[in-house]
Amino acid sequence: MFSPEGPTLRELAVQALSSVEHGYDLLAPKFDHTPFRTPDSVLTAVATALKESGPYEDGLDLCCGTGAGVDVLATVCRGRVTGVDFSAGMLDEARGRGRPAGSRVSWVRADARALPFTARFDLVVSFGAFGHFLPRELPGLFAQVYGVLRPGGRFAFPVPAPPRPSAPAFWALLGFDAVMRVRNALWRPPFVMYYRAFRLGEVRRELERAGFSVALRALPEFGTRSDGSPRVRMVEARRPD
Repeated sequence: MFSPEGPTLRELAVQALSSVEHGYDLLAPKFDHTPFRTPDSVLTAVATALKESGPYEDGLDLCCGTGAGVDVLATVCRGRVTGVDFSAGMLDEARGRGRPAGSRVSWVRADARALPFTARFDLVVSFGAFGHFLPRELPGLFAQVYGVLRPGGRFAFPVPAPPRPSAPAFWALLGFDAVMRVRNALWRPPFVMYYRAFRLGEVRRELERAGFSVALRALPEFGTRSDGSPRVRMVEARRPD
């Protein structure tokens, strides 16, 4: 499915009926051949924006998966780069690939809701992982990120504008979330993945409650919508000095 190298429909079904952790363990060898991987265009745009506000010393890729965000950090960080994820399978895939930062990269298996670090990073990024967190979990997640940043450090991630109801993508995402809610009501363990639960206004409020100062930066590579608003923004949440 998706491509000859991607997972089959049966493999995706088995993944969807597993826990989030085990599901990604199963998907890991073929993850980069699915639409779930963040597109290179988004990674490049974020790297370009961060180079303008950097350079940074040590960086953390939160929910790193197979390591695409670590490659972004390697271009903007001069010090150590760390990828953290709770899927052993995804980390195995990440470790097995050559990285631009080479020996500067380390991989840690941990839950983003209980990070095993003190304030040691200047930059934290995350790509495509927030659908795995329920809205009620965001305060705790953002508190964890705040705690691992040094004073003055930044937490950055891209947020695409939601599709309008007139767009097919709106109904596709709505349908996906509905199917997942039915699945989780009928099947255990749950598989948390909701595309429409991560809303920018709520996210900004929770980041500010956690102590961050928040700025929104348009990524010009993706242009604007008909009303002039950006198609993709980067959230820059800064821990005060």
